[in-house]
Amino acid sequence: MRSLLVFFLAVATFSSYGQFSHADSLRGGYGNGRNWWDLQHYDLSVTFDINKQEITGKNIITYTAPSVQGADVVRKLQIDLQEPMILDSVFLYNYKIPENRIIRDGNAYIITCEDAGFESINTSRLTVFFHGKPRIAKNAPWDGGIIWTKDKNGKPWVTIACQGLGASVWFPCKDSQYDEPDNGVTMHYTCPEDLVCVSNGLFLGKEVIKNGQATFSWNVKNPINNYCMIPYIGDYVNIHDHYSGEKGNLETDYWVLRGNEEKAKKHFQDAPKTLEALEHWFGPYPFYEDGYKLVEAPHLGMEHQSAIAYGNNYLKGYMGRDLSGTGEGLKWDFIIVHESGHEWFGNSITSKDVADMWIHEGFTCYSETLFTDYWFGTEAGNRYCRGLRKNIMNDKPIIGPYGVQQEGSGDMYYKGANMLHTIRTIYASDSLFRMMLRKMNMVFCHQTVSTQEIEQFMSAELGMDLSKIFDQYLRCKNPPTLQLKYKKNKVMFRWINCIKDFDMPIMNGNQPLSCSTKWNSYRIGHDYSLEVNPNLYVFLQKRGPTD
Repeated sequence: MRSLLVFFLAVATFSSYGQFSHADSLRGGYGNGRNWWDLQHYDLSVTFDINKQEITGKNIITYTAPSVQGADVVRKLQIDLQEPMILDSVFLYNYKIPENRIIRDGNAYIITCEDAGFESINTSRLTVFFHGKPRIAKNAPWDGGIIWTKDKNGKPWVTIACQGLGASVWFPCKDSQYDEPDNGVTMHYTCPEDLVCVSNGLFLGKEVIKNGQATFSWNVKNPINNYCMIPYIGDYVNIHDHYSGEKGNLETDYWVLRGNEEKAKKHFQDAPKTLEALEHWFGPYPFYEDGYKLVEAPHLGMEHQSAIAYGNNYLKGYMGRDLSGTGEGLKWDFIIVHESGHEWFGNSITSKDVADMWIHEGFTCYSETLFTDYWFGTEAGNRYCRGLRKNIMNDKPIIGPYGVQQEGSGDMYYKGANMLHTIRTIYASDSLFRMMLRKMNMVFCHQTVSTQEIEQFMSAELGMDLSKIFDQYLRCKNPPTLQLKYKKNKVMFRWINCIKDFDMPIMNGNQPLSCSTKWNSYRIGHDYSLEVNPNLYVFLQKRGPTD
C-alpha cells in the first residue's frame, strides 16, 4: 500500500559508505522499477514436492498505475525472485512478454512493458510462472529460507521463514515493505492430501486433486507484508475458540501437531490474555476479518500476520528463560506475547524501509512490558523493562542506512523499548500515554510509515518536542549521560556525551526537572534529595564534593 506521501529514501546520502552494491540498492530501494505501480493483490498458487524439495507455481499480481496515453510508452517493472529460483514466463493478461524483454539482474527481473495494448489501463494483471529449489534455512528464523523437516512421528513438516531475507526467496513478488497489496492476498498450496496446509487469513477450502494431492486455499482480506505470507504443511490438528474483544467476536485457532492437543489447550491460555492486554494498550486487534492463529512451527517463532509461527516448546519465558533476568518474564510465554504484539507493530503499522525496523521491534518489545504491567502491575512492568537493559550493546545507531535493505543495530529491541519507557516516564501520565498509543494504531492502521511520521505523531499527541530524544536514542550509538556533581547542600546536573542542545528533563522521583547541556542545580537537605527515576534509560556519572 503505497503512501501518497513522498517516500524519503535517500540512497545517495549513504553512497559514501562504500560497502553497498547495485544489488543492495535494487533490493532495498524504491526506484524506477517499483515507484510507478501500486500493488493491489496477489493470487499465489504453489505446489510443494516434498520428496524432491522443489516447488512450482504462479503468482497473479494485480496492480494499478496512472493511465498513460500513446504508443511509445516504455515502462520497466521490477519483479524480485532470488537465486536459485527460476522465473519461467510472464504474461500481461493473455499477452506473453517476450524473453528479450525480461532481463535478470541478480535477484531481480526487469520486465519491459510496452506495445502490449494495456498501458492506458489503470489496473493491470501480471502472471508470473516460476519453479526451483528455494534456499534452505540455515538457522530459522534468523538465517531464513524454506524448512523441510519431519515431526516426532516421522510426518513431513514444511514451512518458511524469510523476514529480512524476503519472500522473493521462494516466490516472485514486489519484495519491498513500502508497498503491500491493498486488497489482500489469495493463496492456494498443493501438498500430500494426508497432511494439512495452514496459512494466513480465512480457510476457503480443500480440493483433492490427483495422485494423492490436495490444494488448500486461504484468503487474507487486509494488506499484508510479503514475508508474512507463509504456508505451514504438516500433520496438524485444529483447536478452535473465539475471543470477545473490542470489535466483537474474534475467531481464534490453534494449529498444533498431532499429540500436542492437550498441552496446547492449557498453555495457549496466554493467547487471549495477550489479546486482552494489548487491546487495552494499543486498541482493537487489527485483523478481525482475518482471524487470529497460533501455528506450531519447527523454529522458534515469527509474526506471520494472523498465523503466528509458534515454536517455544510450550514453555514460559523465552525457551524457559527470562530475558530480563528479573523473574517477571517467566510468568508468560515470550513467543505468544512478542509475536502477537507484532500484529499491531510490524503487520498493521509497517516501516517503509527496513532501516526503520525499530518501529516493529521497539514497540513490540515494549508490548512485553505493557503485558506485564496489565496483568502483574506497573512496578512489575518497570522491573521487566529495566531488566532488559542488560541485553543492550550500544554498538551502533538503531536506524540503519536507507534504500539498501540494511537494518540498524539489534538494539532496536531492548533499547527501543527502553526509549519508549523513558518517554512514558517523563510524560508522567499513563492514561494519556495509552491514549496516544491507541490513536497511533487508529491513524496508521494497515499503513506503511517512516520514522519521521512516528516521531512527529508522538510529539504532537504528547505535546512535547521529542525530536532530540529520538535523535539521541535512534541515531546515536549511546544514550545520554547525566552528569551529577554533589556539593554541600545542592546537586548540579547536566547532559554530556549527547547531541548538541540535548534537553530531556530528568525525573526526581515523579517530579520533572529541566535539564540541558548547561549546568543546572537542585537544593538538597535532610528531608529532600535528588533521586533520578530509574525508569529513565540514561548513563549516570556522579561526582562528590572532593572529586
